[in-house]
Amino acid sequence: MSERKSGVVSVSECCRVISAAIERDNADLALSIFNAMRSSFGLGVGDKDVGDRWRWSRPDVNTYTLLVRGLAASLRVSDALRIIGTVCRVGVSPGEEVPFGKIVRCPSCMIAVAVAQPQNGIQIVSCSKCRYQYELVSGNIISIESEEISMDVPAWKRGLQFLQLVKESTPAAVHSIVVQTPAGMARTHRFATKTVDLPAQEGERVTIASAAPSSVYREVGPLKFSPKTPDNYPGEPMCLTNHLNGKESPLLRAPTKNAGLSLFSPSVFIPLLAVLASGDMASGMIDPSLPQLISVAAVSSVAVGATLNGLVFPQFNRLPPSVVETVAIRQQLLSQYDTLQSRIKDLKEAAENEVWMLARMCQLENKIVAVGEPSYRARRSRVKRVREGLESSLKSRIELIESYARISSMIEIEVEMDSDVLAAEVASNAETIAAQIEQIMELENLEERWRIQAEANDEVEKLLSTEIVPSQQVSDI
Repeated sequence: MSERKSGVVSVSECCRVISAAIERDNADLALSIFNAMRSSFGLGVGDKDVGDRWRWSRPDVNTYTLLVRGLAASLRVSDALRIIGTVCRVGVSPGEEVPFGKIVRCPSCMIAVAVAQPQNGIQIVSCSKCRYQYELVSGNIISIESEEISMDVPAWKRGLQFLQLVKESTPAAVHSIVVQTPAGMARTHRFATKTVDLPAQEGERVTIASAAPSSVYREVGPLKFSPKTPDNYPGEPMCLTNHLNGKESPLLRAPTKNAGLSLFSPSVFIPLLAVLASGDMASGMIDPSLPQLISVAAVSSVAVGATLNGLVFPQFNRLPPSVVETVAIRQQLLSQYDTLQSRIKDLKEAAENEVWMLARMCQLENKIVAVGEPSYRARRSRVKRVREGLESSLKSRIELIESYARISSMIEIEVEMDSDVLAAEVASNAETIAAQIEQIMELENLEERWRIQAEANDEVEKLLSTEIVPSQQVSDI
């Protein structure tokens, strides 16, 4: 019987080797086997041309659980935590350089609207819920300047805020950051925050969601409507997403350095009241009904202006439902993905805490065994029961993480098939068309050169023929 030169090492066989290595206090061997199993992600399941060699099976949830528990028992906590992080990215090869990207939420509705991938810089996205458009600027912060401002709020402004005439929050600090996109373009964003804490540090990758710029608009006949939120000016920063910690920070409007006069400014508001009052008194001397007419006209004008600004214009600025239907399904998938990632994050934190507790129980049991006193026998039994409970709970959490991670990978596949694959196909088709056009242009140039050459040959023949005739006539004479 011939000896087999190739095949697949089953998962159960790999787990037995890993278990034996951990029992013999050889965690490095167990980790090397696990890394060899993960290296099989580069090969397809049905690959037949593997050559004359053995191939490792891909790790499953039992492999992850065995390795995490064994590393925690061996007091290799950092390695156990790294394995838990690997479970959160199930299906991803060890040399990951093409991550899925960072989910960015709508600054108004706070639902997932887009994915900021490493190569993305500036993109315009639409929200299927509020039906407004936003500009996303993704890149690394190359410089940041912050200035703490006074928290003193004038009494008149506090009164307006109390009456809900002014809805803006009081900022505590003003920041000016420069974000450089992967393409090398830098853009400055100036905004304020409620606290003096920085939403991101220099060198970190962030995505700033701003209201749609003035260059983005929707034409309806002769009219142009900007699909931006009604309470923000074009390009105003609204939210910052930190890619490092995943934290989203709402941004406030930065106070202008040379603020112009406002209707609610005391220097304008109080004199305006005086003018209206004096106008009422003067008109009352001429006609008693004029003050009432002035008041009714003023109130009507304010009411009409408020209705147009608050109800009519924002409705025109919103995108039609038919326009956002195409992105609604994709954004629904992204919202589900965002929920799963949040759940995975919570489970990961709980599993990491249990790894630390399990390692401490194992260390405590080692101390009890080293002491060797019979009086610690009951305590060792108690520690053992706690350890078994932690191992069972840790196994359940890893199974949940692995299940959620698989569903997340399925959503990633659907999203990338819907966007990246289509973009790649379009790019491939565009390259094919460009190549065909270039070939046609080369043929046209070749035909033009041959036509010019043929015309030149005709001119030469005509010149030669005209020179021959006079020479013949001279010889005859």
